[in-house]
Amino acid sequence: MRIIQPRIYLASQSPRRRELLKQIGINFEMLLLRSDPRRNIDVNETPHVDEQPESYVRRVSQSKAEAGYSTLRFRNLPPFPVLAADTTVTLDGMILGKPDSAEHAAAMLRQLSGKEHQVLSAVAVVMDEHVEVAVSTSAVRFATLSEERIRHYLHTREYTGKAGGYAIQGQAGAFIEHIVGSYSGVMGLPLFETVQLLQRFDYPTP
Repeated sequence: MRIIQPRIYLASQSPRRRELLKQIGINFEMLLLRSDPRRNIDVNETPHVDEQPESYVRRVSQSKAEAGYSTLRFRNLPPFPVLAADTTVTLDGMILGKPDSAEHAAAMLRQLSGKEHQVLSAVAVVMDEHVEVAVSTSAVRFATLSEERIRHYLHTREYTGKAGGYAIQGQAGAFIEHIVGSYSGVMGLPLFETVQLLQRFDYPTP
């Protein structure tokens, strides 16, 4: 008789989140939200009018986790918790999303240059009707960036798909003078909050 090991499903394609879960020994499987004409699995990541940053990341992470659990049930996969996350960068209350071009990324980096901004990372876990969401908020201060440094960074293309146009675990780590909060949260998955949520689903954690 085969015993199924406890695990979770990760509703994210982010390599950073995979690395972070492996770091703390979480057994997980990728759960890709494949398109299907019979199902609507789109998650609206566009901020609503006057939506506050924390409300935004909570909504998007929960929507991703719920879409993931819907996919799990549709495929008749073994029922285990589904985890999803969302990260956003805010400056003076304004949400800085993912840049759609190098020019857009450069504009974001100029906004962040020499200033402190906030990184909000929400993690959501769903199992049946049980839904848990937690948010980690970190304060990050950038050094003043010259146009030359910005141009050099754009050549790395690390800004692609990154909230605020940068990745702390890449070359942009050299831009950061000071951080107060969760390094893993700035990367995209706050590990402390993740473990807390999984414990509420009786998942074995470190």
